[in-house]
Amino acid sequence: MKANTFLRHLREGTKSLMRNGWMTFASVSAVTITLLLVGVFLAVIMNMNHFATKVEKDVEIRVHIDPAAAKEDQAVLKDKLKQISQIQSIKFSSKEEELKRVIKSFGDSGRSFELFEQDNPLKDVYVVKTKEPRDTAVVAEKIQKMNYVSNVQYGKGEVEKLFSTVKVGRNIGIVLIAGLLFTAMFLISNTIKITIYARRTEIEIMKLVGATNWFIRWPFLLEGLFLGFLGALLPIVLIMSAYSSIHSVLQQKFAGTIFELLPYNPFVFQLAGLLILIGSLIGMWGSVMSIRKFLKV
Repeated sequence: MKANTFLRHLREGTKSLMRNGWMTFASVSAVTITLLLVGVFLAVIMNMNHFATKVEKDVEIRVHIDPAAAKEDQAVLKDKLKQISQIQSIKFSSKEEELKRVIKSFGDSGRSFELFEQDNPLKDVYVVKTKEPRDTAVVAEKIQKMNYVSNVQYGKGEVEKLFSTVKVGRNIGIVLIAGLLFTAMFLISNTIKITIYARRTEIEIMKLVGATNWFIRWPFLLEGLFLGFLGALLPIVLIMSAYSSIHSVLQQKFAGTIFELLPYNPFVFQLAGLLILIGSLIGMWGSVMSIRKFLKV
């Protein structure tokens, strides 16, 4: 496409927005409302996914080493663990470190465990993490069968429930977002269709004098892009402001816990870019779909 032709289409697209003020307002309002809902759901679901991923990464296998195993035997066991392809990392924790961990986990009441420092009943442990959290149960079963392993702990039963809940939550999120996007496309397409219907005579005349389909489409395509872009601006401002306030409050309330929101920067800017992209694409799609029937002259 020549530069002059593109500039002509650009001028026609922007003029149309000004000429049809009320219809432009209606279209932008439809985009704004739907993208606000999409943006809120995206923010919630992306933070839920972040939390779920963090919880999954915290899942670990604690391999309690047989007290009768010598240092050489522990080294042999570690070599066997390294041969399991699903394992990402192996960390050794001595029984002294394990006792300190137990004391710390109980807080002030854990001081009673300090009596065991002279005669520590705990075992040395290999803390194992898998590359994929869902492989935890399979890997734990393999480790349990190895020599010099006294016991294997990974939260059996609870871990499977966690992964199942996370999977269901993610699937529900995907369905909700898909449903909202489909609703947005339907509403915006119908709103733009009304705008184009009001100019059907203009389209028919252009078609009759020899204008190509794409020559007619381009101004409407750019108009749809502008409508989607303008409709995304208000949701972005509202979501950025709300997320900033919510993030500040919750970060102070849940500091040091696993309940952690995605950081304001770059999350809100990524979300803003995503909303602009969605709005622009939906606006262009709505224009293309709405103008099709009027090109058949």
